[in-house]
Amino acid sequence: MTDCRLPNAPPALGGHHRIGANRVDLTAAWLEWLVHGAGGELMLFASVGILLIGVDDLLFDLLWLYAGRGKVRPPSNKSEHEPLEGKFAIFVPAWDEAAVLASTLSRTLDAWDGEDFRLYVGCYPNDVPTLLSISPLIARDARLRLVIAESAGPTTKGDNLNQIWTALGEDERADGMRFAAVVLHDAEDVVHREELALYRRYLDRHAMVQIPVVPLVDSRSRWIGGHYCDEFAEAHGKELALRSRLGVALPSAGVGTALTRDAVSLLALERGGKPFRADSLTEDYEVGILIGAYGLRACFVDAVDAMGERIVSRGEFPDRFDSAVRQKARWIAGIAFAGWDHLGWPGSRFSERHVPAARIWLARWMLWRDRRAPLAALILLAAYAGLILSAFGPVGEGLFDWEDVAVDEPMRGLLASNIMLLAWRLAMRVHFTARCYGVREALRAMPRAFVSNCIAILSARRAAALYWGMLRSGRVVWDKTDRREAGGAASTSLLPRATTP
Repeated sequence: MTDCRLPNAPPALGGHHRIGANRVDLTAAWLEWLVHGAGGELMLFASVGILLIGVDDLLFDLLWLYAGRGKVRPPSNKSEHEPLEGKFAIFVPAWDEAAVLASTLSRTLDAWDGEDFRLYVGCYPNDVPTLLSISPLIARDARLRLVIAESAGPTTKGDNLNQIWTALGEDERADGMRFAAVVLHDAEDVVHREELALYRRYLDRHAMVQIPVVPLVDSRSRWIGGHYCDEFAEAHGKELALRSRLGVALPSAGVGTALTRDAVSLLALERGGKPFRADSLTEDYEVGILIGAYGLRACFVDAVDAMGERIVSRGEFPDRFDSAVRQKARWIAGIAFAGWDHLGWPGSRFSERHVPAARIWLARWMLWRDRRAPLAALILLAAYAGLILSAFGPVGEGLFDWEDVAVDEPMRGLLASNIMLLAWRLAMRVHFTARCYGVREALRAMPRAFVSNCIAILSARRAAALYWGMLRSGRVVWDKTDRREAGGAASTSLLPRATTP
């Protein structure tokens, strides 16, 4: 009969003690498998994933460098085309915006004094605080037009925009005129005084114009709110700039976006008179992709005014962890999950059938980059879990005499490649943050990358649950971001700079 006692155990140990010793052995063996086995598999999966996404980013960066680095420059006044004439319609959808909307409207009216526009504010009949906060402004300024939805809110942002679109058509028929363009903004945006003038210079030959969106730096939320500064500085300094130069579909940011009246009418024709999808969490993004699918031209313009100030749309972003997760979950659910259902892949629409195959694959690559967020979050989760488990390896070797697991040569090469790719990614993020916000914020961008990754992981999880709930219920509800007064916590000394790279 085999002796199950632990080595060197005293003979006096009874059966009860031998069972306890075996349990210790089994627990140690299970922990060794978990650390060395599961940890190794997670690290392998994460390493391969990081390599693939890192190479994807590197190819994009090389293409950006080859195509010519985007520089912030004044828009030229010399053009073969005349600026777009006519009245602009500004769409501002609102739900539960009593804290910010009145000041935003006042600020916008002052900034665009002398411009030819009408600002439409979409509200709900049951949102009494918001209605009361803006009623004095609506009563005394003819440039404001209040649109109250037929049903109680919240519905969706797309539905709110469609209500405004219907009101615009009614006004055109009543006044015997036609608007030249539609501009999209949110309830907390800080607009630039020359924004509409810039749109006029480019909408004469483009169906859509997008300007940079620049988060204000919140001194009270350096890590949560600050990570938006890093991400938008890179996305709108490189991603959209390159896509515009390549002539592929350009996603709309939903703010700082101008569309010709004809382009919006085309979208309305396809959707039964409603240009914005009411069942989408990212209706603005889909508008931009559809503009490209129709073969219409769009451009991203990063310019400065005569005083050297960038013509951008500024605003506050969430400063709490849970709010950031909610907002990004909405983006991921709308773009990566529902967007796949709504838009498919380039090449499937009638207007794309005669487009060269190379351009179709280029557009698919860009769309893949938009939709890879859930996969990237899964890879990040595996990487962090693998790192944590691997850290227990030396502990187990010292306490439980585990066998030392050596890293083979291919894995070492893979890890070394990933370290170089991650260093490149951090360098690019630091570069764009420094370009937009200065050196101090750029130095914070490196540790903020960890915060960004944590938010991305939790956002992807919430997005999957959100999308599953949408499929089961068939309902989409406006999961809006909580607002506060723009600029209230942001230091004026921390506004984005207008320097070139």
